[in-house]
Amino acid sequence: MANFLLVYTGGGMPATDTERKKVMDDWGAWFSKLGPAVVDPGNPISHAKNISSDGSVHEGAVGMTASGYSVLKADSLDKAVALAKSCPVLKSGAKISVYETIQAM
Repeated sequence: MANFLLVYTGGGMPATDTERKKVMDDWGAWFSKLGPAVVDPGNPISHAKNISSDGSVHEGAVGMTASGYSVLKADSLDKAVALAKSCPVLKSGAKISVYETIQAM
């Protein structure tokens, strides 16, 4: 089994407490459904800076700004994608990039 990084981009935040509770309940149900496949449920992401190869620092992300992440465990990239397809973040218009991580150390 490998670990897969899910990077969320776009989407929106719920406007009311009732909507926030519904979203959090949806996330809780999704994580419960995935069970031991969840390595790190992750968190939302806010501000970013990027560093160039010359060491200079710039405001913002490189490419699309990520809005959050999770780490899942699966037998293959296709299986990780299948797990990600039911992620509640998609209901808010977000997209998910699924990356296989490589054990380097």
